[in-house]
Amino acid sequence: MNRYPKEQLQSLVAQLAAGMGSPADDAALFAEALVDADLHGVPTHGVSRLNIYLKRIDAGLIDPKAKLAIDRRAGCVLALDAGNGLGQVQARKALDLLMPMASENGVAVATIRNSQHFGALSWYCNYAASRQMVLLSMTNCEPAMSPEGGYEAFFGTNPIAASFPTGKGFPVKIDLSTSIVARGNIIAAQKKNAPIPEGWALDPDGNPTTNASQALLGTVLTMAGHKGYALALMVELFSGVLSGAAIGPDVGSMYKNLDRKQDVGHFFCLFDVKAFLDYDEYLRRIDETIDRIKASKKRPGAEEILVPGERSARKAAINDAQGVPVSPETMAEIDQWSSRLKVEFNCHEVVGQP
Repeated sequence: MNRYPKEQLQSLVAQLAAGMGSPADDAALFAEALVDADLHGVPTHGVSRLNIYLKRIDAGLIDPKAKLAIDRRAGCVLALDAGNGLGQVQARKALDLLMPMASENGVAVATIRNSQHFGALSWYCNYAASRQMVLLSMTNCEPAMSPEGGYEAFFGTNPIAASFPTGKGFPVKIDLSTSIVARGNIIAAQKKNAPIPEGWALDPDGNPTTNASQALLGTVLTMAGHKGYALALMVELFSGVLSGAAIGPDVGSMYKNLDRKQDVGHFFCLFDVKAFLDYDEYLRRIDETIDRIKASKKRPGAEEILVPGERSARKAAINDAQGVPVSPETMAEIDQWSSRLKVEFNCHEVVGQP
């Protein structure tokens, strides 16, 4: 991995998105989302995906100029249509619609249909926490995981996240796939021609495999067996069924289906902390909870007890200071798009950093 200044990397990605027709403000949001994933140590959802997003725009499968539309509104609930636009852009705009509603009502809920893969949920978590809001978010995605007892891919890895602002300099973020591993990790292993650990996946015939390519043709296993299956179904019902988006196997594949849209669905539930407690009292209580967790007895060999969100915040601080790590393969793809779109490749490697 080589390292690049965050601002330069974001600027380059934004220019490429704009070069494919995205309005400047939307392109900047899209770039922020991708680079933020790499910044926080989630390269599977960062600029490594830029190539496929641009390919799908080029094929007419993503509308970079799409407007977010309100299909239905009832009290503090919105049913939204992303117009087949960039998932990151439309989902962030959805949060912006929800925030004043949550401030007024204490809570606001949105479903989004006709969307795309929308990147790492962590980006939306950080945004909500910075506005003193608690966020519950989830999304369905292309089929990759079988129901418990089966071996045919039905569900996506169907991630779910909840985030809470704190006074510690980082939000508590519970951000996880309902599969045993995010599918992006298997894609990364395939790109490196590397094996995957046992227990991650089945091949197309339902046999355990450590071959990443066979795993991508087969199915990823659920997290915690039947419990992960139940959570995956919950995400599918909120994000797919309730939103009016595609369901399970009907969701288009980002990489395989270069002839049809994805029609991904998302779900957001936003809570205004101040509807429940004075904000200072809330901070006192959550910070005390964190302190007590971190001060609890450690297992032998454990150096420190961390709370969810703490590790990624530390990675972000390091990467912000030292440069965002990006693989040479990804930078080569970006260089090709820069040449094609006549965008100056003004992103210089940070020298002397690990």
